[in-house]
Amino acid sequence: MCGRFFRHGVSWEEYRDSLGIIPPENVEPPEAKYNIAPMTISPVVRRNLDTHEMEMFPSLWGLVPSWWNKPLSEKKFSTFNARVETAHEAASYRGAFRHKRCLIPVSGFYEWSRQGNSKIPFAIGLRNRRWFCFAGLWDCAHIDGSELNTFTILTTQPNDLMAGIHTRMPVIIHPDNYARWIDGDYRKMDDLFEPYPTDEMHAWVVDPKVGNVRNQGPELIEEV
Repeated sequence: MCGRFFRHGVSWEEYRDSLGIIPPENVEPPEAKYNIAPMTISPVVRRNLDTHEMEMFPSLWGLVPSWWNKPLSEKKFSTFNARVETAHEAASYRGAFRHKRCLIPVSGFYEWSRQGNSKIPFAIGLRNRRWFCFAGLWDCAHIDGSELNTFTILTTQPNDLMAGIHTRMPVIIHPDNYARWIDGDYRKMDDLFEPYPTDEMHAWVVDPKVGNVRNQGPELIEEV
């Protein structure tokens, strides 16, 4: 499961060098966010279906499949995470899994570990402190005459680090595989879904106030 993540400020030059995005003119890169939750807007990186260029596009976290045409308030099923073991065949995700894969740039994510009667929040990131990308799926639904772009984060089995915190973890794509995830054959990607190497990640305890989505700011990722 991945229910919260954070993202430092990253320059357009870094996004261009890592993801092949052409920096848009007179547009600031996405600002830093330290408590990103489902049903909020966050940028995803995807292949534009018309121009075939890589682009960064704001989308709602919580995938709404293209066949959904009812008001969003009537959607009662959760789609902010998708299990990678079944996403290729699930009705909500299978079309996106084949044709609308994306990357979600992040600097880390949060997870809660139950210890006795308490739930302890952890922040998890890479040891090298660099930003990285989750594997995601995006889709576009037409609701009440408007387009709604949304995404979900794929999850997989935990590595040794995450196993002590939670039973699932996000699928993290190595930079060498960004293009393959976006454009490759969906039937030949099982190796990308292996848990990210434990020795390249670290986790630290953070303040419980991260549990309130109204709290923001870099202090949320400070170790306590």
